[in-house]
Amino acid sequence: MISSTLLSAPIGFLPVVMFLALLRFFDSYKLVSVRAIMVILGAGGLTAIASYFANSFLMSTFDIEYSILTRYVAPIVEECLKASVIVWLLYHHRIGFLVDAAIAGFAVGTGFALVENFYYLQQNIVTNPGVWIVRGFGTAIMHGGVTAIFAILTQSLTERHMRINPLYLAPGLGAAIFLHSGFNHFFLSPLLHTACVLAVLPALLYLVFERSTASLRNWLQLDFDADADMLAQINSGEFSQSKIGHFLTELKDRFEGPVVVDMLCYLRLFTELALRAKALLMMREQGFDMPVDQEVKSMIEELKYLEQSIGKAGTLLLTPFLHFTRKDLWQLYVLES
Repeated sequence: MISSTLLSAPIGFLPVVMFLALLRFFDSYKLVSVRAIMVILGAGGLTAIASYFANSFLMSTFDIEYSILTRYVAPIVEECLKASVIVWLLYHHRIGFLVDAAIAGFAVGTGFALVENFYYLQQNIVTNPGVWIVRGFGTAIMHGGVTAIFAILTQSLTERHMRINPLYLAPGLGAAIFLHSGFNHFFLSPLLHTACVLAVLPALLYLVFERSTASLRNWLQLDFDADADMLAQINSGEFSQSKIGHFLTELKDRFEGPVVVDMLCYLRLFTELALRAKALLMMREQGFDMPVDQEVKSMIEELKYLEQSIGKAGTLLLTPFLHFTRKDLWQLYVLES
């Protein structure tokens, strides 16, 4: 006879996975690929394993009571570890807007929750179907939700900066820890806590998606025109008379001729790739999932070579013309993913 645990355990897994799938479904631009989501899920699962060992160590070393651990210590440990995945994604320009920040954050929390619930299932710790409902619809989605909130706040505070100031991480991390700790206190009944999560989180993410989609659409329109003008200048016969042409001419006294040529090639190639990335996103919004061809991949490899050739100093000098932000670098990742 199949035990009640095996019958009710799927409730601990399916809701959070379905919620994540819905988040990606409602993202018309498909900013996070399925492959990327799977990798992020795995990273979130690893943070759950690391949290288990860290919490066990702290509990045994400092003789912490279980109630104190779950209410005050575990939220800090777990949210810091989950946040580290988001920080890595931001540092490597894998997040460009609030939508993909929300999806990536929720994916980290989903991976964490799946591993945590799998542990409870294997250990046969939870046998009451009612508890599995709380874990599946409440705790699991809470894990995804608070990490999504961290990702959203951090992306919002850092999107205009190439480097991530640790101070900008504090508001999102503090909010995630506070909400996680509050959920674990169960000031209300567990079912009411679960109902609150299900009532508040979807509405919050809906507002984020609406705001981010409008921002992304405006960015695509404005930057597409700017990139098109830039490429037209580079390819025109009057390029030497343009502002960029004068700038590169002045660089001849500071760099060798081949390096200046590489800088021009880098400028042209970066701009062309930026246009292709924006066109790809526009096509996705219209429902066309266009694959990235081999030519684009070759262009990306050439861009990386040119970046090494001109060096960091040369790249920084081109910044005023490339409008380097994390969004600009993120769009190249869109072509690689």
